[in-house]
Amino acid sequence: MTDPVPPKRIFPEAKVDAKSARHVPSSPQTESEAYKLAFQDIDFLLREDLRPVRFQLELLKPELLMNEAKIGSTFVFYGSARIPEPSLADALVAGATDDRQRAIAERLKAKSLFYDVARELAQLASSCGCDEDGKRHFVVCSGGGPSVMEAANRGAIDVGAEFIGLNIVLPHEQLPNRYVTPDLSFQFHYFALRKMHFLLRARAVAVFPGGFGTFDEFFELLTLIQTGKVRPLPVLLFGKEFWTKVVNFEALVEEGVIAPHDLDIFHWCEDAKEAWNFVESFYEEHPAPPRERTGTPE
Repeated sequence: MTDPVPPKRIFPEAKVDAKSARHVPSSPQTESEAYKLAFQDIDFLLREDLRPVRFQLELLKPELLMNEAKIGSTFVFYGSARIPEPSLADALVAGATDDRQRAIAERLKAKSLFYDVARELAQLASSCGCDEDGKRHFVVCSGGGPSVMEAANRGAIDVGAEFIGLNIVLPHEQLPNRYVTPDLSFQFHYFALRKMHFLLRARAVAVFPGGFGTFDEFFELLTLIQTGKVRPLPVLLFGKEFWTKVVNFEALVEEGVIAPHDLDIFHWCEDAKEAWNFVESFYEEHPAPPRERTGTPE
């Protein structure tokens, strides 16, 4: 006689009860909104009081799916959604209707080289293999939109790799670019949760010229490293001419509001191979303890 094997669970799965709840007989009671299962009641989940629950769900859903996809670490790409692909840059200039627009279009055209740089860097990062646990590392992760984000995703697909897109609901609809891996394409409501997912698995970050969104993401990362909330990691800043024009980093030191060594948090780059070599050198000098080489930080 073999030993009896107990069932894995005694309660039904939620999806079983959810299916049953769709087939209850109609009555004044069952037709009431109050009778809906809480997790099936969209109006209830969207109540102001449920914001903490929505925060938790938005943190948990991508985390679980990335764990299931064996994403061990990511290479994050930040940058403008407005820098054109080189082949489209001339059309942007031609479409300008006045001298001011034409000057802006010319400056965007000059930055179009970063599209190719981001694509090449993504190719290099995506060529990394899996570790002994089957987890993938330096998986390309972008905001899933156009321009630099699209270039990063294209670079991954060039070498047959999957990649992550973290999109966000905006008043003007921004769809994921066509290169994002569908099962790793996530949509967020909260900017804070999206930025957290950018960094939970990040082991390198490339920052290209960009606007308010790029500044927000970049300076939050600088602050987290400066204050010791995250460990130092390679932060690659592309486009020195752009960044030193729009941000006077040295003046921050001269004014005493940051320390001189705070400028060592990031590394100036213009070339994809140079950037990837820096990442490799960084982790040769700062290897993670074996027990910390997989998984995500707190």
